[in-house]
Formats: sequence, C-alpha cells, structure tokens
Amino acid sequence: MAGLWDRTALLVAAGQRGRWLPQQLLLSAALRTLKHVPHYSRKHLMVSRNLGSVGYDPNEKTFDKILVANRGEIACRVIKTCKKMGIKTVAIHSDVDASSVHVKMADEAVCVGPAPTTKSYLNMDAIMEAIKKTRAQAVHPGYGFLSENKEFARCLAAEDVIFIGPDTHAIQAMGDKIESKLLAKKAKVNTIPGFDGVVKSELLSNSSLLLGYPVMIKASAGGGGKGMRIAWDDEETRDGFRLSSQEAASSFGDDRLLIEKFIDNPRHIEIQVLGDKHGNALWLNERECSIQRRNQKVVEEAPSMFLDAETRRAMGEQAVALAKAVKYSSAGTVEFLVDSKKNFYFLEMNTRLQVEHPVTECITGLDLVQEMIRVAKGYPLRHKQADIPINGWAVECRVYAEDPYKSFGLPSIGRLSQYQEPLHLPGVRIDSGIQPGSDISIYYDPMISKLITYGSNRTEALKRMEDALDNYVIRGVTHNIALLREVIINSRFVKGDISTKFLSDVYPDGFKGHMLTKSEKNQLLAIASSLFVAFQLRAQHFQEHSRYVPVIKPDIAKWELSIKLHDKVHTVVASNSGSTFSVEVDGSKLNVTSTWNLASPLLSVSVDGTQRTVQCLSREAGGNMNIQFLGTVYKVHILTKLAAELNKFMLEKVAEDTSSVLHSPMPGVVVAVSVKPGDMVTEGQEICVIEAMKMQNSMTAGKTGTVKSVHCRAGDTVGEGDLLVELE
Repeated sequence: MAGLWDRTALLVAAGQRGRWLPQQLLLSAALRTLKHVPHYSRKHLMVSRNLGSVGYDPNEKTFDKILVANRGEIACRVIKTCKKMGIKTVAIHSDVDASSVHVKMADEAVCVGPAPTTKSYLNMDAIMEAIKKTRAQAVHPGYGFLSENKEFARCLAAEDVIFIGPDTHAIQAMGDKIESKLLAKKAKVNTIPGFDGVVKSELLSNSSLLLGYPVMIKASAGGGGKGMRIAWDDEETRDGFRLSSQEAASSFGDDRLLIEKFIDNPRHIEIQVLGDKHGNALWLNERECSIQRRNQKVVEEAPSMFLDAETRRAMGEQAVALAKAVKYSSAGTVEFLVDSKKNFYFLEMNTRLQVEHPVTECITGLDLVQEMIRVAKGYPLRHKQADIPINGWAVECRVYAEDPYKSFGLPSIGRLSQYQEPLHLPGVRIDSGIQPGSDISIYYDPMISKLITYGSNRTEALKRMEDALDNYVIRGVTHNIALLREVIINSRFVKGDISTKFLSDVYPDGFKGHMLTKSEKNQLLAIASSLFVAFQLRAQHFQEHSRYVPVIKPDIAKWELSIKLHDKVHTVVASNSGSTFSVEVDGSKLNVTSTWNLASPLLSVSVDGTQRTVQCLSREAGGNMNIQFLGTVYKVHILTKLAAELNKFMLEKVAEDTSSVLHSPMPGVVVAVSVKPGDMVTEGQEICVIEAMKMQNSMTAGKTGTVKSVHCRAGDTVGEGDLLVELE
C-alpha cells in the first residue's frame, strides 16, 4: 500500500503545484488513481529517464485549461503531463467512450458524437463547440485524428485558441507528401527517386515503368501505414491504386496518391526534432522503427544499433534543416529509409507527437508533451544541441488486440475481462488508456498499450522487455504478445540484423508461435502436469476440511498422467513433496517448485533452477488446459492414465470442410462486394473488401468455382468468423 500512497501523493502534489492535501482528499485521490491513471513503476522512476526529469518551473505560466482532442492512451499521456504542470484538462469522447479512462482522468468531459470517428473525434464542429463551452485556451491533438489537419488548426486560430503543434504552414507543407518532398529537395535533404506530383490512374503504368518495379504507392495526406501499397507489376499497381485511394479517402478525407521507387530491404530510422517560435531547432537523436507489418510499426527502440556518430549527426542536421525550412515550432519527426551502406533518404515528416515518443523521453530525460506546451505558449527552447544526451537504451512494444497468427496481426475485438500491467518490474513504463472491463471495438485502433522498458544498455532493456511481456496479463481479447516476445529474443534482432522485411524474412510462412526446444518442451510438460496435480489436490480440500473425491484416491504417491501436446502423447509421472513436484517426462526428471497460488493470474515457477513465469488461461473438466509459456499459448490435454485409456473410445468431432465458404477473418465493415450468385470465380480472385480499423483488406476466393450465395453487402458490419460467401 505504501507504493500507492507514494505515487498518489506525487500526482496530487504535482496537480496542486506542490501543496499537500488533507488525508481524506488524498484517500479519495488514491482510490481514483488506482483504477484510472496509467502508472509508472516506482522502480522505473528511479532507474529510467522518466517524464519531466528535467523538471517543471511552477513560475513559468502556460495555460489554465487544455482540451485534449483525442482518446485512449495518448489522451491519458497528455493529461498526465498537464496535471504535472498544474493545467486543468478537458476530455472529448464519443458516446461509447463515456466511461473510458481518459474521460475519468480529465477535469471535464464533453461528448462530441456517436462511435464512428467521422461523427465524433473527427467532428470539428462538435469539438469547436466543446472548446467554447469549456473555455479551453489551447488544444493538444495527440496523434492521428485531427493532429495534422490544417483546417482544424485554422479554425482554432480564428477563435484565438492555441493549437499545441506547428503552425498551419508547416502542417500543410509537411502533411502533403508531394509538397514535403519538393521542400526536402530544396533544403538539400536526401530524397527517394519518384514522380514529383499527384499520380492519376492513367499515369500509373508510365510512372512505374520509368521508376522500375517495385514501386510504393502512398497517400499524399497519409500516415500510420494507411493508404500505402507496394506493387511489383502492372496488375498490383492498379489494385494498389484502388485500395490505397479508398483507404486514404476513408482515413484522411483526401484520396490523392504519389508514387516513388520502393527501396527494398531498408531500415526505417527516424529523427525526433523540436523547434520553437524563435528560430531554434534541435534533433533529439534517432528511433529505430524497422520492425513493421503492413507498413505499421510493431517494435521501436532508441538509439539505433546501426548508426554511427557521423551518420546520426548527418541525419539529425538534415532533419533540423528541413524543420527550419518550414519554420517548424513543436515536436515533430523526420522519417528516413536507410540502406545497408548507411545511405539515408527522406520518407516523410510527421507534424505531431509520434506514437513511439516514449523511447526518446527515456534516453534524453525530456518530457516532449511539456516541451510542446511550452513552445505553444511562446517560450524558447531550454536546451542546446550539446545538452541532448543518449543515456541508456529504451525499447517499446506496441501491444495490440490482434491475432498475430493471421497476417502478423488482424484486429480482434472484445472486452477485457482481466487486465494487469507488469509495473512491479524495474525499468518498466506503460502508456495505456484501458482498464479491466474496457471494450476493444471495431471503431478505433486496436492498441491496448505501449509497453516500454529502459536499461543501461540494450541487453538489459531487452531482458526487461522479455520479463515484462511474460508478466503482462490480458484476458478477454486476442493479443500479440507472442509475436512481440519472439521478435525481441530472435537472434537476428538481438544482433541488430533487421530491416522493414524482418517479419516476412524470419516467418516466410507466417507466424506460428514459439518453436519449443526439447528442453523447453519438457519444462512445459512438467509445469502442466504439476498444475494438473495441484488443482486436483486443491479439489480434495474445502474450507479447511478434506473431502473424498470418488475418481481421485487421497494420498496418491505418484500420478501417472497422459499429456497430449501438438498431436503427440507423452507419458508423465509426477509426485509432490510440499511445494516441489518431481516430474518424469519421457525419461527426463525435473523438479518444479512454486508457491502454487492457483488463484493468481501469474505463476512464478522454478524448473531445475530455471525461473519461468506462466499463465494458466483456462482449464476444462475434460482435460484441456491453455497455458501461456514463453509468450505463446499452448493447448495441452491432460488426463490420468485410466481416463486416457477410456478416452480412446470417445468419438472425435469431424472437422468442417471450409474450402467452399469464405468467412470473415476479422471484425469490420464490408466496403464492397465484387460477386453475385451464379458468378464464376477463380482461386485468388477478389470476393469482397472489408475495412477494419481504417485498413482495407481484400478477401479472395480459396478455390475456383461458382458463387452459390452471398451473405453480405456493402455497409454491413461483420464479426470474426461470419459467413460472407458460399461456393458450389
């Protein structure tokens, strides 16, 4: 409890500019904080470069009230810094977000519309009305939504409301990829060869031929991997143009596209910049963001193993040159592609706070949100380029409600039935905007949190990330922790041998989960059998009294078990002495020790001295048990020897033939249906397009045949597994 009091006291004291509150108010704040504030472990406060380590001057006046025009983790992140600076906050929300964490954290909250983003978080009229109603003096847009919308910035300026970001000229210049590329060339920044201008459909083939395949088709107003397609031939160019333009229109209200040469197998390295309204600009070192799927980042780190001091300085100086060319005054990011010879090329500039900004904060000690607020008020930067350090190493994993076994992560929806962040570990920071009971819906990005670990070096940061992922409890939705853990322990990643094609290179047949070694397999079987026996022993006692269970003999010396894993049956013999189980697995003997607190979602287990953290996700009377081990969920079937012999007489369910049906692999909205009953389709032909979290996904036929029936139409909302089309 002491940790809670310390953390709450810090938060409340900061919110009141250092004045301590009466004990009863502190208790109230503690109860609110426990559930609704995204926490930082106290060990992290001591070990890592936490928010605001540079400090905040209470005499430096900024704003009395800021409206945060966003939701989820980034809204919580902005509110946290505002509380530290003594600034009141206003949250906006859609009707389905009324009970969200960011709403509870803010001092005031205003509903701006129904769930669809176009009617709420992109509804400028409603947001402007909320600003007038609450008399907010400034707006922080976070990232996404209206963060790079020049019209929104102009509307704010017209009402004398400060936009906490760059001015409209910089937003327009850098937000338009076509214009930004021309400006980058003028500022002598290295650029990728491409067609300088908006590409029309009739110019696609000519542009591609001039550049040579492969080419990258990109939304001019895009970002976050949306509206981007790689094309290797004319057909893929035409399909990519169509899907990218639809995504761009849906996500940004602008379907203009550009085309440029695709640099195969590059690294994605970006430079954080910070400028003020007095002509000063700094580069705050780099972030390595090469681990991606569908052009969206998955794992980021700072600094990059790949860059030497000379390349880092050259990239930083070019990034600052571009920022000064557009008189940039806020936090922003200049993204580069870097080839194997350390040649780097300008990709784009994001005129907002990046998702991955925490890793920069960890190694520099700066609070970027605080710096943005100061700059927006007109204060000059407090630092010189020589003041910017690289202290330690930070890694960020984006934890998503996604199924990593489907294209490295197709969205999942559901309600978080249990949620526990690994904040008891050292060097851990978590930026999240959820709590137990939160819904992950089809309307918004499926991010659960950003998990950041910090260490004195890369090895320490990665080991802390491995432990944090093992100790992260997420129940109720499918998540991508298995993929994240496999990435950070992969030998290529550990050596720094990475590129934007890392996932497809390492997993050419798709992600399959952790591949167990013989030793790890025996450890899993030993842990599973120990859990099985522990549950059986617990079942023999009730309210301090033993009870007789007919199928289980009390005081069994040895348990003979049959365990099925990956369609292979293993014979296991287990016995226990206190908290230690002696287990014989296929001739190997192992000792498994734990406290065996079966009510806890986390179980720390020692197997012959090797420490493991496991989670028993589910257990059924029929013997099925799902265990999360080394990040991956394994399904084991455990029976006693007698039950296993009898189970042989049970009929097995016949698997459904799915070759003639098309099911939705994810929840989403049907954008278009390309077939009707009676049509002939060939294998691989597009059947329909489903939009999930603003990404367009083409659904194709699994075989050649005739369409028997169509069960969806454009505009329908579908769930994962819903029947879309049947073939004869």
